[in-house]
Amino acid sequence: MNAAKRLEIFRRLHEDNPEPRTELAYTTPFELLIAVILSAQATDVGVNKATARLFPVANTPQAVLALGVDGLSEYIRTIGLYNSKARNVIETCRLLIERHAGEVPQTREALEALPGVGRKTANVVLNTAFRQLTMAVDTHIFRVSNRTGIAPGKNVLEVERKLLKFVPRDYLLDAHHWLILHGRYVCQARKPRCGSCRIEDLCEYKAKTSDD
Repeated sequence: MNAAKRLEIFRRLHEDNPEPRTELAYTTPFELLIAVILSAQATDVGVNKATARLFPVANTPQAVLALGVDGLSEYIRTIGLYNSKARNVIETCRLLIERHAGEVPQTREALEALPGVGRKTANVVLNTAFRQLTMAVDTHIFRVSNRTGIAPGKNVLEVERKLLKFVPRDYLLDAHHWLILHGRYVCQARKPRCGSCRIEDLCEYKAKTSDD
């Protein structure tokens, strides 16, 4: 795919959605961090239902830590892998207090040192909460990048690096959200909805459908 195509793809995505946002509900960097940890192998809808109960009760490292693993588990038991996630969140809260004065750090290295926080989670927090030019590649972004030809790669790290290189600079800050939403609602895994896709004429996917 050439640069002109990529530029037009992101111009259209921006035109349709000038201010894209994550579908996870949060009001602070800490709430976002916890929501993203909980979202692994879970839906945003499911996470939002749990955090809608949790955050009014505890939305700081100190308050969540005070709940303990058992107390936190009661709020998040509707989410898959909630036991291990509860342990990770409690330990993360403890480390935030001990190492970062209760604040969410703004570097990938510090974030990845927290339990339950991998590269993707760190990139989401850095991009969404702190507006850094990072690219969190989840299954949706990996699929869209490869299927369309925007940034094909054999693994998520290769796709991440290509997106950072190829996405036009003016659109890089919000590209993560546009690509996730496009993969979630249009370029779906089982069968893409090519018939209603705004970038169908620019996409290099060979097995296009007429579905809308």
